[in-house]
Amino acid sequence: MAKDQSFDIVSEVDMQEVDNAYGQARKELAQRYDLKGSGAKLEFERKSGAVTITAPSDFVCKQVRDILETRLIRRKVDLKSLSWGAPQDASGGTVKTVGTIVQGIDEDTARRINKDIKGLKLKAKVQIEGTKLRVSSPSRDTLQEVITFLRDQDYGVPLQYVNYR
Repeated sequence: MAKDQSFDIVSEVDMQEVDNAYGQARKELAQRYDLKGSGAKLEFERKSGAVTITAPSDFVCKQVRDILETRLIRRKVDLKSLSWGAPQDASGGTVKTVGTIVQGIDEDTARRINKDIKGLKLKAKVQIEGTKLRVSSPSRDTLQEVITFLRDQDYGVPLQYVNYR
């Protein structure tokens, strides 16, 4: 019996790139004429992956968010990996928005991916292993078909295909 070929489906974000984008966004926030004295702040906590924007108004908050997202795109970080909460009123008449970096594939999304792959009726086995999925098949062509199919789908998280053996 031939050995099965396999690959893993993961959703990971390079936190160093997020940190670099955060640093660039803070510099731009300090240098931009329209935002210089506005009192807008941008904070990033690397361990929890939380980005906090504090601004005097909702409009300024959206501008700061746009600056950060532009920097993330330039650093090749997919914006699907950043989930923003609703703007909240903070003390002193300011607005606060918190975004979190999503790492890994949640259970519901993993089940949906598994169901979609099985719906292809290909000879491929899918195993959910925590925050990743392992797809295996005797044929490399089958695995390529699965990858091509998944690239055309939108699951709300960026997917990477690693450990292709």
